[in-house]
Amino acid sequence: MVNFPTDKMAQILTNVIEGYHDLMDNKSDPRVNDWFLMSSPFPTMCICLTYAYTVKVIGPRLMENRKPFDLKYTLILYNLFQVIFSTYLFYESAAAGWASHYSLKCQPVDYSLNPLALRMARGCWWYYFSKFTEFLDTIFFVLRKKNDHISTLHVIHHGIMPMSVWFGVKFTPGGHSTFFGFLNTFVHIIMYSYYLIAALGPQYQKYLWWKKYLTTIQMVQFVLVMVHAFQLLFIDCNYPKAFVWWIGLHAVMFYFLFSKFYKQTYVKKDKRVKVEDQKDDEKTKKSNFMLCFTTQTALYEKTDDVKEMSKGYTSDGNRLRNRVFIDNPRA
Repeated sequence: MVNFPTDKMAQILTNVIEGYHDLMDNKSDPRVNDWFLMSSPFPTMCICLTYAYTVKVIGPRLMENRKPFDLKYTLILYNLFQVIFSTYLFYESAAAGWASHYSLKCQPVDYSLNPLALRMARGCWWYYFSKFTEFLDTIFFVLRKKNDHISTLHVIHHGIMPMSVWFGVKFTPGGHSTFFGFLNTFVHIIMYSYYLIAALGPQYQKYLWWKKYLTTIQMVQFVLVMVHAFQLLFIDCNYPKAFVWWIGLHAVMFYFLFSKFYKQTYVKKDKRVKVEDQKDDEKTKKSNFMLCFTTQTALYEKTDDVKEMSKGYTSDGNRLRNRVFIDNPRA
């Protein structure tokens, strides 16, 4: 076992603390330092960890012996709010840059006090805040005892996003990487519109045939983010390479998580249904027989008009034949 001298350990610890403060105070965007939750990453980290532990452990335990809550109207209002909020965020990112002067090829961060630059920075902070509101997705699952919906993908996706976006707002609130938020808010308009229709009741289920395409849209989103981010590795652009990797690798991770979910939920399910259908067809072929009733029984309507047949079957040697065909010369 190697014993490090106490003074060397103290020096390493001092260097780490000084490096952290230098990063937070001198390398970050000074415009956002005084904004809510922006001074340090630790409050956001604590909120995310608390969320994960609550929805996976504490919540299910508290609801174990309780009846699920009926949250129909709460869900309608919540999903309507998310549609409106996502629409606002999408509009702000478009108006502040992506629908006007931003370049898809290379867009440096504008750290000035220009009104459009500040508008984009504020939009980034509100996008960061929106990730906390989405925790309610999972909390509602817990209250309704839909624990099978609280998958690893779901918790990772919701739990990691506030922390990921925090670094973006702290160091690069604008520029190239905001393309992710621009796309993501558009996808959320579609997604929460679907949830809103679903929350209205079973009579609206016929309008939800496009459920499986939600996951496809999300995967397309991550591919676009990957291509958009990693292109900066091959061209000269005044944008931090660390955030190119940060955003790009997040998109890669989420793409494979959603791809796995899609295969398990839809591809394997379709194959299983086809196999079961084939088995049913084979059983039908092996047991290919028909039933003949000795009376013309009214199976679906009540009636007294029931005609009797004289015997149901007759034999002409080795064959068993239906009498209705024998007595009827036209048959």
